[in-house]
Amino acid sequence: MTIDQAQPTRRGALATFGAGVALAAAGPSLALTPALAAVPPATKQAPAFYRNKVGDIQLTIVNDGARTMPLPDTFVRNVTKAEVESALGAAYVPTGKLTVPYNPILLNSGGKLALVDTGNGQGDAKGEVGHLLPNLAAAGIDPKQLDMVIITHFHGDHILGLRMADGSLTFPNAEVKVPAAEWAFWMNDENMAKAPDAMKGAFALVRRIFKDLGDRLTPYEMDKDLLPGVTPFATVGHTPGHTSLAIQSGNERLLLQADVTNIPALFLRNPGWHVMFDMDAQKAEETRRRFYDRASADKVLVAGFHFPFPALGHVEKDGANNFRLVPVAWNPVL
Repeated sequence: MTIDQAQPTRRGALATFGAGVALAAAGPSLALTPALAAVPPATKQAPAFYRNKVGDIQLTIVNDGARTMPLPDTFVRNVTKAEVESALGAAYVPTGKLTVPYNPILLNSGGKLALVDTGNGQGDAKGEVGHLLPNLAAAGIDPKQLDMVIITHFHGDHILGLRMADGSLTFPNAEVKVPAAEWAFWMNDENMAKAPDAMKGAFALVRRIFKDLGDRLTPYEMDKDLLPGVTPFATVGHTPGHTSLAIQSGNERLLLQADVTNIPALFLRNPGWHVMFDMDAQKAEETRRRFYDRASADKVLVAGFHFPFPALGHVEKDGANNFRLVPVAWNPVL
């Protein structure tokens, strides 16, 4: 038999298809019926956590969920909604809506267990967010085991998880580390008094979350290690004290970028676009370009709070001024 003889022809394939139709038409006794599953379809995903190593430091990305919402008209302030929808379509994202994931990261470093940002707290009625604690449990972590919580900035999706629904501390044995510049801005009564009405609620939230922590709360300065190999550096613009972390162990490095960018398909591809959440949009753009120039030139691994889970990848130049995310390949072993 030749290779050509072994390959099904178009005519043969059509004949086979026709025979199948004929069997089906002959009635139930001859038609092939699919087996029906005895178990109802699932309505929830599996627990979402992913481990990675940077030298001797183990990272566990612990997903807090993802919120889907109608695309706001001003989600990107300096371009039209049509341009945003076009960019989403080019990334094979359904237009008219967007999904924002949330990914706190657990660091096991130098005998300490530290969580970077805390997610949305107890979640919402839809069950889209608020998955940090069950995913921590699935990863084998009890909240009482945490030694430290490192906050990158004071937006609600990064701090709400510090408290349970009843106001008690989620991580009762953890020291809470906050950027000194961020603390100074949000705790300033004059800043709160002159803030636009839309921001006054954010000031009140910050004060409610951090109240009564006493000496459990420590403001930290830039460029001084929080843990061995974990160094904060300023990435301001998104908020006045927004902070990222440089993580290094041996010859391996990672940049934990918090909210330097939101959805990569929009703001890596278009670093000049201004997301509605940036408090100083121009400064945030300058920070974003500088950050990704560095990350792409050094070919360093990047973790992003709003990157698609597992929120790890490399950033590379895509043209003169734009970038793209190259996600990590899933690895079953460490």
